[in-house]
Amino acid sequence: MKTPKSSASARRPSSLRARLVRLSAFAVLTTAAATAWAQTKVAVVDTQRAIMETEDGLRMQATLKKLFDSKQRELDQKQNQLEQERADIEKQKGALSQEALQRRAEKWQREMMALQQVFVEYNKDLQKKQNELTQPIFAKAMGLIRRLATQEGFDVIIDKQAVPYVRSDLDVTDRVITMYNGGTAPAPAKEGAPKQEAPKLGAPTLEAPRP
Repeated sequence: MKTPKSSASARRPSSLRARLVRLSAFAVLTTAAATAWAQTKVAVVDTQRAIMETEDGLRMQATLKKLFDSKQRELDQKQNQLEQERADIEKQKGALSQEALQRRAEKWQREMMALQQVFVEYNKDLQKKQNELTQPIFAKAMGLIRRLATQEGFDVIIDKQAVPYVRSDLDVTDRVITMYNGGTAPAPAKEGAPKQEAPKLGAPTLEAPRP
């Protein structure tokens, strides 16, 4: 008498066919996705350089440097005054009463704390000024990037900082800078499109006062 086949054995061919069908479907989808990506026209742009190396970007940097130098001179001048005051306090330790010495030391400490607060505020002002100057340059550059994408048929233009490697012939940064300096009008943004913010470029940082 023959032993009947188990139900698991009976299901095996059907299960195998199902797996093959799934694998075939996955292979088709993967191939289709690869083909679609291969047909995608891609370029990259160094957004930061496209902003900083335009004529407006260079003028912005010059403006920020003047502001930076002015504020750094103010901080250095006050720092030198406080250092001189501290030296005077040290010299008069033997001549002043303990109470008078303490009053001068406390006054010096308050002035140092005030200077440190000014330092923080100055750096905030520099960052705010840079953001104000950068935003219109960034907006114009983005308009030109959109126009370039339309004219050249690019499907995607990626920020160069977001990819570890890219072929040099895919980099359109110099073209964007040339278009910007040539006065080419940017492509109008689509109505209702979200406003893009300029990248944080990092304003020059003032030297902190030394206590």
